[in-house]
Amino acid sequence: MKTVTLLRHAKSGWDEPVSRDFDRPLNAKGKRAAQRVGEYMRHEHLEFDHIVASPAVRVVETLEHVATGLGETIAPAWDKRVYLASAESLLDVIQEADDAYSHLLIAGHNPGLEDLILMLVPEDVEGTARYEVEEKFPTASIAEISLPVEHWEDVRANKGALARFIRPRDLDPALGPDGN
Repeated sequence: MKTVTLLRHAKSGWDEPVSRDFDRPLNAKGKRAAQRVGEYMRHEHLEFDHIVASPAVRVVETLEHVATGLGETIAPAWDKRVYLASAESLLDVIQEADDAYSHLLIAGHNPGLEDLILMLVPEDVEGTARYEVEEKFPTASIAEISLPVEHWEDVRANKGALARFIRPRDLDPALGPDGN
């Protein structure tokens, strides 16, 4: 059994002018949300064997704030392929992972992360976590997918089970769409 957790970067700021999308930083709410997600990970004892992340500034900052909440250092493998990647490209990253790892964390961007969840987890009934992801995979959300494989290269569409879907607003209502 393998597990992959997907983390979408936290809310980024649009107030500061940047020359490239890649350089866009987090806003204050995004920083709070990322730290709260890290606290949740610590409380739930979520541990990852390997982390692969987009090197975009908003992902780097998200992981820094998650690490603060987690109370430990996070040392990801920065992979430019994860920056604005499609679901198919993200699947390639997963399939190339070393089988020595049993739990991967991939930190990146939408729509690729949301599309990957919908690719890996078969459709189910309204009101379930997958249905909620289909509605929206918000910033700083995490989705944990259990995969019934021994080798990462064997990960295929519709073979995963969504074991966990947590949005920042699930942890603190003030981090929801109407919160400040």
